[in-house]
Amino acid sequence: MKTVRVVLSPEAEEAYKYLLEKSKTSKIERSILNSFEHKKNLIKINPQYGEPVSKALIPAEYKTKYGISNMFWVGLADYWRMLYSLTNNGQIEIVAFVLDIKSHADYDKLMGYKKDRNRK
Repeated sequence: MKTVRVVLSPEAEEAYKYLLEKSKTSKIERSILNSFEHKKNLIKINPQYGEPVSKALIPAEYKTKYGISNMFWVGLADYWRMLYSLTNNGQIEIVAFVLDIKSHADYDKLMGYKKDRNRK
């Protein structure tokens, strides 16, 4: 059985540090951080835990910057999203590369989803 290693991109690392700092005084950021840690452990157990994103919907910036060909998303607390891609690092391990940790609004903007005007 291959081991699964979770690696953070610079963007995800920045979001993680923000959550780590804010979680000291904010229950919301603490719950998002705890949710991230929990989901990270679930991904280590089952790398395909997240919801797959259609190849056509993977943002070009991630394809260009990281050369990814697959992407998954996982819901976190307070409607935040964690985006990750899987790579096979030789025959020894699977790397779950966390691309970003975003608020729901930022995720919608990244994916090109428009806000439903009928919803409040």
